[in-house]
Amino acid sequence: MSNTIAIVGRPNVGKSTLFNRLVGQRKAIMDNESGVTRDRHYGHGDWIGKNFTVIDTGGYVHGSDDIFEGEIRKQVKLAIDEADVVLFMVDADAGVHGLDEEFAQVLRPYLNKKPILLVANKADTNARAHASGEFYALGMGDGEIFAISSANGHGTGELLDEVVRHFPEAGEEEPDSGVPKIAVVGRPNVGKSSFVNLLLGTERSIVTDIAGTTRDAISTRYNVFGHDFILVDTAGLRRKAKVSEDIEFYANMRSLRALEECDVCVVLIDATRGIESQDVNIIGLADKNRKGVVILVNKWDLVENKETNTTKEFEEKIYSKLAPIAYPPIVFISVLTKQRVHKAIETAVQVFENKRRKIPTSQLNDVMLKEIERYPPPALKGKLVRIKYVTQLPTHNPVFAFFCNLPQYVQDSYARYLENRMREHFDFKGVPIGIVFRKK
Repeated sequence: MSNTIAIVGRPNVGKSTLFNRLVGQRKAIMDNESGVTRDRHYGHGDWIGKNFTVIDTGGYVHGSDDIFEGEIRKQVKLAIDEADVVLFMVDADAGVHGLDEEFAQVLRPYLNKKPILLVANKADTNARAHASGEFYALGMGDGEIFAISSANGHGTGELLDEVVRHFPEAGEEEPDSGVPKIAVVGRPNVGKSSFVNLLLGTERSIVTDIAGTTRDAISTRYNVFGHDFILVDTAGLRRKAKVSEDIEFYANMRSLRALEECDVCVVLIDATRGIESQDVNIIGLADKNRKGVVILVNKWDLVENKETNTTKEFEEKIYSKLAPIAYPPIVFISVLTKQRVHKAIETAVQVFENKRRKIPTSQLNDVMLKEIERYPPPALKGKLVRIKYVTQLPTHNPVFAFFCNLPQYVQDSYARYLENRMREHFDFKGVPIGIVFRKK
């Protein structure tokens, strides 16, 4: 990855605010509470003809026993290693803090390896900007302190001028545009982050046994075994009634947006709990948004006394609860034992291909007109519906138009019959199909 900027520093100095300003959208969750950002969070921006990737990180706290803070420290170090330019952010309003001095020690070994710019945020007034000189005591950077206000943008232009000076190449413009997006969604604590980390082979998202560990929707490019797509790890979706705090509300919103923006939803279900109403809601939401859907039953290794037809019975329970949605494939996996994880990804990629499938009109008519002849639309109010031909419409998702003399007399049950025949003859596994009737 070229032209990469990492924003680092102690908690609550405004790293996510600057991240959102540099990428030009509110991607990272911001809150006055410290420790809101936990994972590395990526976005893309540009400045005077140079394109770059920005990494937002959690606040670094040295020597803490807190499980999250220990994991955040790992994520921060990974971001520093990955970056071409490091922005060490401090708080001009609060002045030099003991944690700033400790973090300066963490950065010291990198001083000769890459540019480290000292950024004094919250310098909203001239007095604060002048007072930021006290940060020279940290012995960081090449002697210049960038006094900025990431909230209103003051000073960020000068900071970016200096940052892009260190980028010899223009960099890739929106490197991820046009690449398929696969979002991993589900209730809290079903193993979404563990699944993503296993696929990527790195600790991309923090994993703990505590529900609600992931807060932002974390996107990563997956380019292995001939596959190329963006994998999005999301926060666990809870019912509105269960969302108790602002941070959780925003985490929920980010997950919903990831679901709306993706091509395929991989929905994780906990095998030990079976399909629950919230799982049904999530799949219903993906269906409503016309997304490809794959259901992964995780923790299958924990299900005891498995027999020959255990999976079949489990599948039947899932489909009966989802009815009338019957198109998502179901894969039984265990992230812990790595069982069928690659099958899960291959299925998601296949669903994406199915979503883009275009059936030639001649083939459609050859197949479907025979099915219609075999079982024509039932007469309604004495009116006979005659379907003349069928074609696929030029839409993002498969939608088929059946041209007939009396479209208003075709019943929903017959539309379902046609959809079932379409699925029988053409591979639309995992994809919602649209059937429309037009006047001819």
